[in-house]
Amino acid sequence: MHPPDNLPLPTLNLVAGEWTDREQRSERIGPALGSVVSTAAQADGELADRALAWAESAARRVAAWSPAARASVLERASDLLQERRDDVARLLALELGKPIRDSRGEVQRAAETLAVAAAEGRRIGGEVLPTAGWERGVGSTAMTIRAPVGVVVAITPFNAPVNLLAHKLSASFAAGNTTIVKPPPQAPASSTALVEIMIEAGLPLQAVQVLHGGVEVGERLTSSPVVAAISFTGSAAAGHAVARSGAGKRLVLELGGNAATLVCDDADLADAARQCARTGFSNSGQSCISVQRIYVPRALAAQFADLLVEEVRGLRVGDPLDESTDIGSMVDEQAAERVRSWAAEAEQQGAKLPCGAERSGATLRPVVVVDPPPNARVVTEEAFGAVVVVLPYDDLDAVVEECNRSRYGLQAGLFTSDASRIFEIWRRLEVGAVVVGGTSNYRLDHVPFGGVKDSGIGRESPRWMIDDYTYVKTLLWKSESAWGTGP
Repeated sequence: MHPPDNLPLPTLNLVAGEWTDREQRSERIGPALGSVVSTAAQADGELADRALAWAESAARRVAAWSPAARASVLERASDLLQERRDDVARLLALELGKPIRDSRGEVQRAAETLAVAAAEGRRIGGEVLPTAGWERGVGSTAMTIRAPVGVVVAITPFNAPVNLLAHKLSASFAAGNTTIVKPPPQAPASSTALVEIMIEAGLPLQAVQVLHGGVEVGERLTSSPVVAAISFTGSAAAGHAVARSGAGKRLVLELGGNAATLVCDDADLADAARQCARTGFSNSGQSCISVQRIYVPRALAAQFADLLVEEVRGLRVGDPLDESTDIGSMVDEQAAERVRSWAAEAEQQGAKLPCGAERSGATLRPVVVVDPPPNARVVTEEAFGAVVVVLPYDDLDAVVEECNRSRYGLQAGLFTSDASRIFEIWRRLEVGAVVVGGTSNYRLDHVPFGGVKDSGIGRESPRWMIDDYTYVKTLLWKSESAWGTGP
């Protein structure tokens, strides 16, 4: 991989309507390139306080915009992001080692997310309540609207920094709020690029600020009484810390996962294996819904494992800027080594490793672990990396119970054509969604997304996030009635 001439890319903080540099800067080393690809000016508590004060003063001005005006900005931003898709995708590939095809797909999804948020923003309204249906309400009228909460903090992760920021920022603005964005340190340039595009499309400077920084900055933001709502995507441990810091505020937390895909005895094994290979190793498995555990009937497990390994060996590992690359690097060497060591540990415990567990820097060749013990870390913990586990089973009911014992509950995949089995498993599995005919790693950005237990609180997707970013405000008119008052 050859570095472009314009590296490293500098990124600034956006505070009180101005792009602000700082003496202290962090460096992002591209995991595939091995050298610095971007730098970020580091905010501190004092800059965070300035951002909070500005947000508090700007909130009313943003709320005064009509839903139609806000939606028009988001539609222009969607068009502009599609025009700049290749440029932003290249930033993702450089900063994260994400293959350029996947990076381009993420940017396209982000553009569609902006358009969805615009459409949902146009639908914000309220209702007239049936006050006259009860004796004490006769002669009065009650109406509601959805009102913006004010100041929102959006903290985004590294694995899909552009699309997930698009979700948070677009829904917050569509709802009429001002937003303080804290991007991931691994993707400062790609995150900032989206904000710049949205501002170019007409997003008012009162509606957004950007702070690059560490835990101190995050805690300063989430604990502030100025903030009304927090949207966070990241690990369960970090999410718990955010929840404690932001106690009393509205929370949308999309946290970890240890996703299971259930293959039933009537499944098309070749199709299931192909989908598991593709979605288990896309973005090097760095997704909270990535395929991690695959449960297969014991009589079919060996055949399925052979089909899976054949598919996995056909995936091309290489330069993320190469159009033919399927798998780039993981976010850093430490992450790649952690996953490699977990797989090696499972092998020592009796599992088979028909392929993988070879690491070069931050690049880990895809690992398939077959029949590890149930207490292996690669089974019980969130791997968040380039590994899938094949687990033979004898009883489907026991598999459902085993899945429900997990501390996570985000999404599950299910391969079967039995309708009664589909509905039963959908009812019983303690997850936010079940994907039928596919793996756990499938998401539509206009469909509610989120989990239960340590996988989070609330649902991401513009329509549902707008609900979290607004509150119901009621007008009670005692002396006037839209209804009859007789007899």
